[in-house]
Amino acid sequence: METRRTTTHLGTFEVDLVDGRPVRSRALAGDEGSAGVADGLHEVLDHDLRIRRPHVRKGWLERGPRHRDNRRGAEPFVPVEWDEVYDLISGELTRVRRTHGDAAVFGGSYGWSSAGRFHHAQSQIHRFLAVDGGYTSSRNSYSVGAQEVVLPHVIGGNGMAMFDWNPSWREIAEHAQVVLAFGGAPLKNTQVNQGGLLRHGAGRAQRACAEAGVRFHCISPVREDLDEGLDARWVPIRPGTDTALMLAMAHHIADRNLEDRDFLERCCTGYPVLRDYLMGRIDGTVKSASWAEGITGVPAATITGLAEELAAHRSVVSVTWSIQRAQHGEQPYWAAVALAAMSGSMGRPGGGFAAGLSATHGIGINRGSLGAASLPQPPNPVPDFIPVARIADMLAGPGDVIDYDGIRIEYPDVRLVYWAGGNPFHHHQDLNKLLRAWNVPETVVVHDSWWTPIARHADIVVPVATTFERDDIAAGGRDDMLLPMRRVVDPPDGVPTDFEAFREVARRRDLRGAFDEGLDARDWLLRLYGSTAERAAARGITLPPFEEFWSGEGIQLPPEPRDWRVFDDLRRDPEAHRLGTPSGRIEIFSATVAGFGYDECPGYPVWLPPAEDIGDPHADPDAFHLLSHQPKGKLHSQLDFARSSMSHKSDGRERVSLHPRAAARLGIADGDVVRVFNDRGACLAVARTDDGIHERVALMATGGWWDPEIPGEPGATCLQGNPNVLTPDIPTSRLAQASSAQTCVVSIRPEPDAPATRAHIAPHIAPRTVPRDAS
Repeated sequence: METRRTTTHLGTFEVDLVDGRPVRSRALAGDEGSAGVADGLHEVLDHDLRIRRPHVRKGWLERGPRHRDNRRGAEPFVPVEWDEVYDLISGELTRVRRTHGDAAVFGGSYGWSSAGRFHHAQSQIHRFLAVDGGYTSSRNSYSVGAQEVVLPHVIGGNGMAMFDWNPSWREIAEHAQVVLAFGGAPLKNTQVNQGGLLRHGAGRAQRACAEAGVRFHCISPVREDLDEGLDARWVPIRPGTDTALMLAMAHHIADRNLEDRDFLERCCTGYPVLRDYLMGRIDGTVKSASWAEGITGVPAATITGLAEELAAHRSVVSVTWSIQRAQHGEQPYWAAVALAAMSGSMGRPGGGFAAGLSATHGIGINRGSLGAASLPQPPNPVPDFIPVARIADMLAGPGDVIDYDGIRIEYPDVRLVYWAGGNPFHHHQDLNKLLRAWNVPETVVVHDSWWTPIARHADIVVPVATTFERDDIAAGGRDDMLLPMRRVVDPPDGVPTDFEAFREVARRRDLRGAFDEGLDARDWLLRLYGSTAERAAARGITLPPFEEFWSGEGIQLPPEPRDWRVFDDLRRDPEAHRLGTPSGRIEIFSATVAGFGYDECPGYPVWLPPAEDIGDPHADPDAFHLLSHQPKGKLHSQLDFARSSMSHKSDGRERVSLHPRAAARLGIADGDVVRVFNDRGACLAVARTDDGIHERVALMATGGWWDPEIPGEPGATCLQGNPNVLTPDIPTSRLAQASSAQTCVVSIRPEPDAPATRAHIAPHIAPRTVPRDAS
């Protein structure tokens, strides 16, 4: 038996092989975060869903590309030869670019398919399309789209800077006394680290805070959003109302003259505007604790008690990514910054504002990056872009114009979608709307390793090697290890990597040299390692020769040296340490944002009721606020069929958690199949009762593969339980145009005669009836 090791976004794993085939996969000894995910991971390589040959949708092959007249997802696929699939892709790129222009090509990817620095699918597809003439791109992320736009206006930096400016768990343990965790800090999310990691330690880091005496408050509709080992106080809040609670706390602090006036006057701008708003001098409504009680469901006495505890102790106002993935999602982050600035802890060790602590493993553990080199990206000749969550609107409405962060964007007329890495039929909202939009382009090309939902909704499918079938280098975000990703097994015969597939298309377009620069994959790894070694040498660090690195278990490196104490420096000397905002200070009021004229996002944090709200007095008393959170046992929708993922389902379906009283009121028992529905769609799920959930909340994990009862038919019931058939495809606001998945109201009823799920059965493969020359 031989054992090989490789790294993924979920950790580093060892795989045992007998006669060259994997027979067992396991986490590294002592790794607290990967054990469950590792179980059965090796089995996915030979699964029935594996794609081993190129395929083309039968209707596309026989009739050719069509605009707005497609039935993606409904038709069988036809296997084709390798040279034909590359010829088809090259021909389509030529036709679309000549007829409709380079902006008619959309380069889709979401960046999570591989942890490697070279075989990173998003880097590969964007490099190829850039050298091929350019492509319409997307900006920001589904994860933190509102944060990425609003925080630069409020505190400066780029949209992700706060992840390094946060107080770390170690600093919180050493200096803080109180953590107000809006949305918690779920440990299940820390099994993931973008770019990979060696071992997990976030659980130990959180528990060290509790052991040091830090008091945690879990302000969330879900009790387990903080680990039970933290002995946190649970404050069950109505979903989507965090901003109202923060504003009421700020009002109490201001009304009692408890705010940190020195910091507010020297290091912030615009506090008087917020104070006027809190006191009701702008809109006539005093943002008191009693006002917020009616909105949040949190007792007024609890709100004032939290405010006084915040102002009296070294404290952290922590917000999860989830609370900004909602309509008006910019507001809770802006309000949290203002509340932290008022508290007296901003700019002091271990205190202040924190965004996304433990949203991924590295946030709160380390800061910065190792400076590892990645696949170089040439400039994209096409300037057109969209906010990432607006893809369905773009595909369905070419020529429509939207506001975004102070500018106007006109949607291009996209005719060809080329996708490698990611699954929009997982991470996008309102999947029935997306399906209708997805049928507009003339051609959809997808690289994938298994028959995922996006592969099933493609015209041309190129099978590619998996992470376990490639050599690469891992350097995780906010991690301190440079790791070799050695190939565990060879890919199936003929199956290329993304790089090799793009190289074949580039060769047909006389662009191979521009794309691969005459290098094969091994040459690229040597170049990237050499560039990384040069960067390390500039910091006085000597890396070993590549072969020594490659045969070892990784190299521990300190992150790039930078001073991350941005707010400490600001407090000490605001003139010498200006932030990247127009004023150089924290902008509690932003004249820039106010100048955009967006009624739903004025220049300071405000409470705005969402379009869907169980707190509305006219709402159905039996309706639920649906929260769709990150899954256990997998990353997003990856390997939904794997043993680890399936262990968190019931009879192959996703689960929906309900409070026992709510379930009993509807005649639902533990283990019952239920229909979850609203005007956008419906899905089936298996009920699970849990008294640690707000009574008006239904909780479902994302990531279950979309499984429409009638494939290709908008509105068909999803049999496996993908909550994104229910979530709204509306923007947070005109400022960020980000995802609003957490603003969602549903009804739930028993479904006694539920059909079986078919999510993990491969699509129908049909014989070819049209000769190649005729097609």
